[in-house]
Amino acid sequence: MVVKNIVVLDYGSGNLRSAERALARVGANVTVTSDFDAALECDGLVVPGVGAFEACMAGLKSVYGERIIGRRLAGGRPVLGICVGMQILFARGVEHGVETEGCGEWPGTVERLDAPVLPHMGWNTVKAPAGSALFAGIDEATRFYFVHSYGVREWELHPGDGFAEPLVTWAEHGVPFVAAVENGPLMATQFHPEKSGDAGAALLSNWLGTLE
Repeated sequence: MVVKNIVVLDYGSGNLRSAERALARVGANVTVTSDFDAALECDGLVVPGVGAFEACMAGLKSVYGERIIGRRLAGGRPVLGICVGMQILFARGVEHGVETEGCGEWPGTVERLDAPVLPHMGWNTVKAPAGSALFAGIDEATRFYFVHSYGVREWELHPGDGFAEPLVTWAEHGVPFVAAVENGPLMATQFHPEKSGDAGAALLSNWLGTLE
């Protein structure tokens, strides 16, 4: 098996070292860096993220991360977003009345969950669609670790929009929300696979298996 070179993008946000350790655990050669060329040329790019949407977008732009993501995807090169690193792939985020433009790889709005208790913190199950590569071989009762108050509550991309229909995985906390997306080379999870123990390791191993 060929060892894959993975870059965890360092833009000042995210659990960089835990992501690094989790990927190394499943056999990847991992570098944590903000270097433009390294992020562009690696086999797989991981974009983590914690905190506020607006702050994450500012940090991403400070290292030209949105350009890196766009150029990788234009060339069919894999990107995996995690937590807020998933959220910023959508068109916009709204927090405390402030709307921030995201990367716009998918239409949709990241907004506050309508739930009696926030943040949504802890272990939860997900409902993955048939044909999912990320969740292949993972039992439907498996729980993943979430920490968030915001999410995508409505999927706005529909057949007929001119795009291939992505595979969307859902979870529920007060309301249904998008827990993961698989869209060709672009994949993302709202939960933290790097904090999800064996379940997260299985998912990251599955992702590595999709890399050419």
